[in-house]
Amino acid sequence: MNNDINNIYKPPIGIDKEEVFENLHLSKKIKIERIFTQKPYETPGEWFDQPQDEWVLLLKGKAKLEFKNDKIIEMNEGDYIFIPAHKIHRVYNSSKEPKCVWLAIHGKLK
Repeated sequence: MNNDINNIYKPPIGIDKEEVFENLHLSKKIKIERIFTQKPYETPGEWFDQPQDEWVLLLKGKAKLEFKNDKIIEMNEGDYIFIPAHKIHRVYNSSKEPKCVWLAIHGKLK
């Protein structure tokens, strides 16, 4: 176990990329990741069909999530959402300034 103190807003190595996924905790039952996004999608991002539930919190920035049923949800700083396993979704767009900082928890969460 790592006892070093870290900061959720400190940019990770490779932040010059459009999207950076960083595992903060990984076990057999749960994955906690931090995501930095700094691109407004000219075309929406790829679809996700994840085998596990996901709880996601937008810590910084603004974004829109699109679900396969054409429902688009606008998210602002502090907003969070539970996405059940196999609920097909994607990032429709995200703010470039400020960059989006997400916290996502994956696992069997129901």
